[in-house]
Amino acid sequence: MARMLKFTQTAQETPAKRLADERRQDWLEVYGDYARAKAEEQASRCSQCGIPFCQVHCPLQNNIPDWLMLTAEGRLEEAYEISSATNNMPEVCGRICPQDRLCEGNCVIEQAGHGTVTIGSIERFITDTAWEKGWIKPITVARERGQSVGIIGGGPGGLAAAEELRKRGYQVDVYDRYDRIGGLMIYGIPNFKLEKFVIEQRTKLLEEGGIRFHCNFEVGRDASLADLRARHDAVLIATGVYKARDLMAPGVGLGNIVAAMDYLTASNRKGLGDEVPTFEDGSLNADGKHVVVIGGGDTAMDCVRTAVRQGAKSVKCLYRRNRANMPGSMREVANAEEEGVEFVWQAAPEAFLGEGAVQAVRAHKMHLGIPDATGRQTPQVIDGSSFTLEADLVIKALGFDPEDVPGLFGAPELKVSRWGTVTVSFKTMMTSLDGVFAAGDIIRGASLVVWAIRDGRDAAEAMHTYLQAKAAAAQQHVAADVAAE
Repeated sequence: MARMLKFTQTAQETPAKRLADERRQDWLEVYGDYARAKAEEQASRCSQCGIPFCQVHCPLQNNIPDWLMLTAEGRLEEAYEISSATNNMPEVCGRICPQDRLCEGNCVIEQAGHGTVTIGSIERFITDTAWEKGWIKPITVARERGQSVGIIGGGPGGLAAAEELRKRGYQVDVYDRYDRIGGLMIYGIPNFKLEKFVIEQRTKLLEEGGIRFHCNFEVGRDASLADLRARHDAVLIATGVYKARDLMAPGVGLGNIVAAMDYLTASNRKGLGDEVPTFEDGSLNADGKHVVVIGGGDTAMDCVRTAVRQGAKSVKCLYRRNRANMPGSMREVANAEEEGVEFVWQAAPEAFLGEGAVQAVRAHKMHLGIPDATGRQTPQVIDGSSFTLEADLVIKALGFDPEDVPGLFGAPELKVSRWGTVTVSFKTMMTSLDGVFAAGDIIRGASLVVWAIRDGRDAAEAMHTYLQAKAAAAQQHVAADVAAE
């Protein structure tokens, strides 16, 4: 048995990080992987505390201390079993979760000043080893059920729900409007954070387990929600949120002012080998341009770091609050700064200047006033503080709102909140329509992949309960008909 609590003897050590000058030139992931001995050593730093705040602050309630101890003991296959018991995509979460705000940020030894256990890197190591060793197998169904489920959306929430329902023997069909399964993980997140083979191998595994994928299938165009309800015993809406938030300012309609998701999708498609006319004609290509990205979340970080790799002349991030108030991961900010991104803190666009296409952004400085209802200080314009930034390409990374799901799906009776998110009972995950459930960003607003996975798992459990009751009721109905005869 491995001896734990080695944080007083062993310093924190992350996997090797590639030099900024090197990683600016390619799209490979920033961090290397642990050697087995190093992963075991770093896992042994865990204090195995009585109240594991790492687990408490994980949306999936991952049994982190358990799989850290197993890793320290060299029992990697068992560590993977524990890790995957609560997480359908540990290889994804190990790469893109903001661990500094979740598990690692709440690690007891981090709070004590010894440096957190490198939970995310160890999670990635465990799962990558499991793939390499062939420990990860397709779903094996003990008993097939006649009931079927339709899932709208092939992102993390939809895939998590699909896997959990398939394990229980349901017939599962996933419908996605894009030509690849994976949603934001394929088209929104750049390769240097999440290489596409990671998603493709997971999708292939689910397909081998009997889940059917229908790409280029748009609900509302190829079938209405009512059609899918008639086709399946239950339906899950897991579309995510893709409607880009906009801003109102003079000149916002000029050319070369683009939405973040359009920009990132073009870059990811190019990396996947697709023909991308808007990239080839320079519209969504930062090469040789002065780029200004507006926003401070993880999407903004993806944009600035993508622009660096595309060969931009300069990349600036304009954010109306300060570093401490940024919603994105601090590690991503640090990586961006190392790669040459300049952050313009406490500044917001006032107007966009140019003839036909944008040539500059006029911005003004912001003062952080009293906290708002969320506890964050409210930005206020400082009079007379205007300044100008040169810009050939402006990328708006202001967040995302839900699309008009009832309108798109031809289901005006589907209830939504005042923000446009689909309304559910969080006890049952069911919408206002019987047998129609929802999960992920479409019910909570733009959030993290790990929260989408959690919602997908919760929805699958609720759908199983619903389908069991439905099957029992059908059997009772048949029995009553037989008795009546």
